[in-house]
Amino acid sequence: MTGTAPRPPRRSTLLRVTTVVAAAVPLCTAGWFGWQALDHSGPAGATSAASAPAAPDTAQAAGAPSDAADGTAPLTPPVAPAPTSGAPAAEAPTAAPSQLPTPAAPAPTAPAQSAAATAGGLAGRTVLLDPGHNPGNGAHSAEINRQVDIGNARKECDTTGTETNAGYTEAEYTLDVSRRARALLAARGATVVLVQDGDRPWGPCIDERARAGADAHADVAVSVHGDGGPASGSGFHVIMPAKVVAGKADNSAIVEPSHRLGLLLRDHFHAATGEPYADYIANQGLDTRSDLGGLNLSGVPKVFIECGNMRNSTDAKRMTDPQWRQQAAQGIADALTAFLTTQ
Repeated sequence: MTGTAPRPPRRSTLLRVTTVVAAAVPLCTAGWFGWQALDHSGPAGATSAASAPAAPDTAQAAGAPSDAADGTAPLTPPVAPAPTSGAPAAEAPTAAPSQLPTPAAPAPTAPAQSAAATAGGLAGRTVLLDPGHNPGNGAHSAEINRQVDIGNARKECDTTGTETNAGYTEAEYTLDVSRRARALLAARGATVVLVQDGDRPWGPCIDERARAGADAHADVAVSVHGDGGPASGSGFHVIMPAKVVAGKADNSAIVEPSHRLGLLLRDHFHAATGEPYADYIANQGLDTRSDLGGLNLSGVPKVFIECGNMRNSTDAKRMTDPQWRQQAAQGIADALTAFLTTQ
């Protein structure tokens, strides 16, 4: 009623109100701590995507494979919130071993390719490919047995080459791989010259092969071969020229760039094919020789590659596989591209 003074509350009512308020305070406090725990349930030190960008994963920045199969970030064991004053510290839970990612071993990667590996990148450059031997040499023994001058010695004009136990010849292999490499290099803009393209009945001799690079005004040359080593040995190797200044030979100018080419060819061929370095000859896939006319007499940087041991059953299986031969051609083309586009 308006204008009438209220009556004072009874003592029993005041006691009940005081009891309710006192009980509500700890409940509110507990609710606040619970909200804090939910709001900070991520790992300690983590920030939200909206507040700060995550730092790039170093393994991914370097090109290494992700630890997670789907490319997500590795699992991190949860960290308990820091204890508040007066409250007992909670033990941080430990993730079970099966929840943690297993670090993946880095996969071997191919050497970096320059932009010249794309179409047109080798325009204006000339490459000489020298497919070792000739499928017709066996029918021309008198011609290929003729001795020629290689500067520091005299050697046979050419040989028949080796073959697998099943009869797949080195000459067939080298011509096929050289043609495949030619197609890859031509697609990148290079002019590619083959010393022989199955269009000669035999040869040519090793001294003519050596002159072919300068005759074609080539920037670089590679002689493609398959080895005929002991059946127990396997793997490939690259042969680089030793310095020879003797008689008609003087390869001083090409020794250093040929060694650079040899290193590139070893690395790119290994990356493209997975073929191991030879375990029966050379050292870490590299050899240096002064007894090969094709290197002694060359006027342009040149190396030989023995792509595998055709007398070894494992290597023979690879080298008779067209898909593997395409990989071999890829390794050769990539090495020549790197040589022509890098210092």
